[in-house]
Amino acid sequence: MRRSTLTIVLYLLAVFASGTVVGAFGYRLVSATPVAAKARSTPEEWRKQYLNEMQTRVKLTSDQLQQLNSILDETRSRFHEAREKHDGLMKQIKLEQMDRVRAILTEPQRVEYEKLHAEREQRAKSATNAK
Repeated sequence: MRRSTLTIVLYLLAVFASGTVVGAFGYRLVSATPVAAKARSTPEEWRKQYLNEMQTRVKLTSDQLQQLNSILDETRSRFHEAREKHDGLMKQIKLEQMDRVRAILTEPQRVEYEKLHAEREQRAKSATNAK
């Protein structure tokens, strides 16, 4: 009888200990601080922060700051040009694809294809405006 009492006490201690572990884990899981996504800064905010860091940490002179500003201006314009070229090329490829698709369609299919294309363009435009 002594042995069964000892076994029962050990089982009760094991259940109590496992309950404590599960409770601590659950509390930690529930009370964990969520990670907030950092809002994306605008190009102007980024530039202002970058210039401020360069001025304070690198200790730029006013002449160097002017040169850095012109470098950033030039880089922005080059990125803009590259993006325009890329967008133009992508648009050209898309138009070529549409022309090739139209070439394989019959006249009634072409009419339906044009409706389908117009609907897709409208959905894309409304999705872009929703952002």
